[in-house]
Amino acid sequence: MDIEKNIYSVLVVSSSNKLNESLETVLPDDEYDPVIITDNAGKAKRLLLEREFDIVMINAPLPDEYGLGLARDHSQTSASGILLLVGSGEYPDIYADLSPQGVLVISKPTSREFLTQSMRLLCGTRQRLMAMEKKTATIEEKMEEIRLVNRAKWLLIENLKMTEKEAHRYIEKRAMDRCVTKRSIAESIISMYK
Repeated sequence: MDIEKNIYSVLVVSSSNKLNESLETVLPDDEYDPVIITDNAGKAKRLLLEREFDIVMINAPLPDEYGLGLARDHSQTSASGILLLVGSGEYPDIYADLSPQGVLVISKPTSREFLTQSMRLLCGTRQRLMAMEKKTATIEEKMEEIRLVNRAKWLLIENLKMTEKEAHRYIEKRAMDRCVTKRSIAESIISMYK
């Protein structure tokens, strides 16, 4: 039985050459691709506008800002897993501020093994978020279909003087007879009466 292995895109925001060089062992190509490294928050914000990343790793402080604003802003606008590395002195306050927003805050210095485990934790979290996004999209599509069918029913009630039950049955029967969705029939009824 083959299990499909997920590959995660990563944006690393770090001005530390030492950390950036060590990431080759923490972020192997067969698990993380692409891995894009940038050295400041401004460049990172531009990259995040251009595309979505599964995981964003921020090594604070950055040359143009500490990195808290980047982590906070991105956690509020995306479903990316966010890892923020901070100095041990700032850790308690930053953890208290950002962990409720879903940012994984880690104190530096840290070991390669702990960083690897943290990345795997973020990958699992990202998988859950992607599944929830997919489920939410399905629910939203179903709700939109119900709204369209209801609009079509009311148009049939107004224009053909059907009861709500008759209008509902009419849409269902036409969908079954034509082997199409109720949404398709509802859209054709709406376009016919507009």
